[in-house]
Amino acid sequence: MPTRMKLLILMMALYTGVNGCQQEEVDERVTLPENLEIVVEKMGNGAVKASFSASSANFYRVGFGQANTTMVRVEGNEALHTYVAPGEYRILVQAHATEEKFISSEYPVTITEQDLGIGIPTSGFESPESYDGYTLVWQDEFEGSMSEDWVFEIGDGCPNLCGWGNNELQFYQRENAEVRDGNLVITAKAENRGGRQYTSSRMKTQGNKSFTFGRIDIRAVLPKGQGIWPAFWMLGESITEVGWPACGEIDIMEMVGGNADGRNNTTHGTLHWSNNGTYASTGGKKSLAEGILNDNFHVFSIIWDKTIISWLLDNVQFHQIDISPSHMDEFREPQFLLFNLAVGGNWPGSPDGTTVFPQQLVVDYVRVFQADN
Repeated sequence: MPTRMKLLILMMALYTGVNGCQQEEVDERVTLPENLEIVVEKMGNGAVKASFSASSANFYRVGFGQANTTMVRVEGNEALHTYVAPGEYRILVQAHATEEKFISSEYPVTITEQDLGIGIPTSGFESPESYDGYTLVWQDEFEGSMSEDWVFEIGDGCPNLCGWGNNELQFYQRENAEVRDGNLVITAKAENRGGRQYTSSRMKTQGNKSFTFGRIDIRAVLPKGQGIWPAFWMLGESITEVGWPACGEIDIMEMVGGNADGRNNTTHGTLHWSNNGTYASTGGKKSLAEGILNDNFHVFSIIWDKTIISWLLDNVQFHQIDISPSHMDEFREPQFLLFNLAVGGNWPGSPDGTTVFPQQLVVDYVRVFQADN
């Protein structure tokens, strides 16, 4: 081999060796992060927020313990994730000095059906099974199978009442209602059906059970979230002859979901009727002192006689309307019950990025009492 070639090879070897030593020195000077701490907060409906900190960390990678997912680089100090199934998960956080140099720690998290918004609480208010001066005339405790007293309305209201008169976004179908564990469960889902992006259920006792006066108790856990609109209400059996609002409408409970005060924590009671041919409406509302109506069971009630309708939450009256005027005669005629869970509409507005599906309306029982005299 020529002397010149040998010299070049020797110089290259020396250069490589020097750089290798320099790289080793650089690697040795890298300071590994220390004191990695992780805090996990459940945000509701399966969403969790992982917050983390470590000294000397330049960036973090996070994995939320689900199959077929990879660690994701996070520039800040927190990451959000939404679980869609209950289970035991381990959140892994890596605090990096460089791509290759890091420390890691795990944080276990348990996601229950309740965390996903599809669990059923075991606590809450329960009303008595009898009242002095009243007789129980009809009830549904939702045990076993669905009662034949209920009729399901199907579709989006089109062509005669598209959006059910309120620009609602859901397609109603029978499949979204079931009797489960002693409860009626109506589920609103984000799925395409009939040209709509959401499905849910709407059920009524029209033609089977109607009532004039009495006390009605409905024990339920409400859903939550922007654009979610559950209701327990009544319509006059005369609707097929005189239409709405001349038939009269009694809203026992309505909730317009959302995070602001007066939304997920508030029940509304309202009347709609025809005042000598002109639409009329009036009502009241009640907000919880703390928490929201999704946390526990509550009992939504009306007490209705010839002159007064009163609304109660957990057996405490919060509103009353005088129905004695002659232009409110529709409220002295038989009315049937309706339960529904709407998505979107004029009052609640549409779901947004904060709304998590599925949402469910859970009813433990409905009981109708009538006065003995």
